Order: sequence, then C-alpha cells, then structure tokens
Amino acid sequence: MGNRINTTASTESNFFVSGLTILFIALKLTGYISWSWWWVLSPLWISILLALVVGTLAILISSTKDK
Repeated sequence: MGNRINTTASTESNFFVSGLTILFIALKLTGYISWSWWWVLSPLWISILLALVVGTLAILISSTKDK
C-alpha cells in the first residue's frame, strides 16, 4: 500500500514539472514572457538538481548508519 502512495506522489510531481515546463515554453514562444531559456526550462533542471541532492543525502545517511 505504501508503495502505491509513493508512486502516485511521484506521478503527480512529474505531471506538475512537465506541465509547468510546457506552460513556460508556450509563454516564451508566444512572447508573453521574455525570460532566458535557462529560466524557462528551470522546472526541469531544478527537479533534477533536487533529486540529486536528496539521493546524495540518502546515500550519505545510509553509509553513516552502517558504521
């Protein structure tokens, strides 16, 4: 049961990031925003960076627990 909840939360966050990225791209291409492409694509790289930080912390915590 707990695995299903984690999968649902992951799917919802992926939908949010994808939707926000598509919205920003559409706004950029239609001229409503004049942000740089770095900021337009920021939902993608921020979520990747966050996943890397959380993964690194999880590895560090699990390795210190083993000692």
